[in-house]
Amino acid sequence: MSDPYASRASVHEQVLDGFGTVRVLPLDAAADAGVIHRWVSEERASFWGMNGLTRDQVAGIYAHMDTLDTHHAFLMVKDGEPVALLQTYDPEADRVSECYDAEPGDIGVHLLLAPAGADGARPGWTAGLAAVVTTYVLLVLDRKRIVVDPDVRNDKAIARFLKQGFTAGPAVVLPEVDLPDVYLPEKRAQLAFLTREVAFPG
Repeated sequence: MSDPYASRASVHEQVLDGFGTVRVLPLDAAADAGVIHRWVSEERASFWGMNGLTRDQVAGIYAHMDTLDTHHAFLMVKDGEPVALLQTYDPEADRVSECYDAEPGDIGVHLLLAPAGADGARPGWTAGLAAVVTTYVLLVLDRKRIVVDPDVRNDKAIARFLKQGFTAGPAVVLPEVDLPDVYLPEKRAQLAFLTREVAFPG
């Protein structure tokens, strides 16, 4: 089976023994809108905040993000299959900066995994993709600390981050954002942090 993403340049590629080859591609708002819209429209992705949006609205949000120097979106592809949506951002340019003291070298991360297959079994899936994200943002981008802000009701995401070595920070209320191309409602979030020293000891 041919890889439909083979011709697209990646910002990072990593081979994980027993898992596969994962590539991190800059998101193409138009070309990737279909798959991203399917993911964010599912009930399980309600915390992503895009339930109910049309495909064109989703494409418009990511087209707007592509014009920013502080926020970036990526499609993660495993062995030619799209498996996750990764967003990175500069916390000082984001609403999260109103809720904690951002430090030099911080980078914010949002990660949405593709839905599981029919049997729902994906052993090692989350850990593998998390390892790629951590390597990319902390080593390739040379950042010192990852900041995440899952909704306080998203118990699965919070537990996943803590299992990966994140340290829980305060629960905060992120203010609403109303821009011409995107609206983000007020959100109660659980901050968590992962330093490069913890992720890559020694």
